[in-house]
Amino acid sequence: MPISDCEVRDPRIRRTRQLLQGALRELMQTRNFDEISVQDITDAATVNRATFYDHYTDKFALLDAMVGGGFHKLLHERNVSFDGTCPSAAASIILATCDYLTESHGGDRAACTRQNAFEPLMESAMTGAIRRVLINGLSKGSASSASIEMIATTASWAIYGAAKQWFYTPDHVAAEKIVSGILRLVMPILEAGLGLELSDEAVG
Repeated sequence: MPISDCEVRDPRIRRTRQLLQGALRELMQTRNFDEISVQDITDAATVNRATFYDHYTDKFALLDAMVGGGFHKLLHERNVSFDGTCPSAAASIILATCDYLTESHGGDRAACTRQNAFEPLMESAMTGAIRRVLINGLSKGSASSASIEMIATTASWAIYGAAKQWFYTPDHVAAEKIVSGILRLVMPILEAGLGLELSDEAVG
């Protein structure tokens, strides 16, 4: 099984994956995801099909990696390190989700009508990326792995769902203004699962 992008150390592997993800990103500027083939991607990236399958099982795995990589880049830029208890780190995850939605649609809320097949794939990739960040942080606590999975899955959908509602609201306010509200919805999920106690001051 190909190793995760987050675990890649070999610069040659990183470069190839960046080429493939960049090619997909570029193709999606002018075509719907369901119209793009693996051959289209490899042609645009100037690599062969065998090389593609050395890294990804299909174009859906490539999309997942592209979305996850973009999201983690935003977190890295914010120097976010979530340990399962920090509201400020959770707030940064929420803001990064809002920013990624804006960037991925080019600020165009009508894009979903042109990318109907892409939207559920985007949702799956984004919630998966958020979930991985949460699991990594929650794993530093004492909760069981089963509890961590459920907590992270619930919280990731809550974060993405709230951010998506904000994004598609006409004339929405700046993302920074709704983060505290979303945080108050999400932190109780984390608290209930881990038995944490946070003061009102901590959440906003």
